[in-house]
Formats: sequence, C-alpha cells, structure tokens
Amino acid sequence: MFLIDDIFLSPLNLVIWVGKKINEVAEREFSDEGLIKEKLMQLQLRFEMDEISEEEYNKQEKEILKRLDAVRKAKEDVDSAS
Repeated sequence: MFLIDDIFLSPLNLVIWVGKKINEVAEREFSDEGLIKEKLMQLQLRFEMDEISEEEYNKQEKEILKRLDAVRKAKEDVDSAS
C-alpha cells in the first residue's frame, strides 16, 4: 500500500520540493546585502549612461535603499536576539 501511495504522491512531492527551493532562492536574494548593493550600482550605471531618467533613478534608488535598510535591521534583530 505504501508503494502505491509513493507512486501517486511523487508528482506532488516534486512540486512541493521545487516550491521550497524557489522560496529559498528568493529569500536568499532578498536578504543578501551584497546583491542589493550590486543592484544599486547597476542602477547608478544605467543612470550615468542615460538609460533611465533622474526621476526613475530616484524612485528605484529609494526602493533599493528601503530594502537594504530592512535587511540590515533584520540582521541587527537576529544578532541582538542571540
């Protein structure tokens, strides 16, 4: 009986596993300070090369800096809890 259950549930288990991996990668990318700083540098380069307007630059920079502040605050909370 368990073999049949495993056969029928394996596609579902695969979907769950893939979902967990995607979530791990997304969390890592969102909370990696280095990646956030890299995005900020890319944004600055795009602005300097006149690919985006100053208004768009300021808008995106504000969002990236908010994310960076949130990551730093979360790290401080973890450090202070330890």
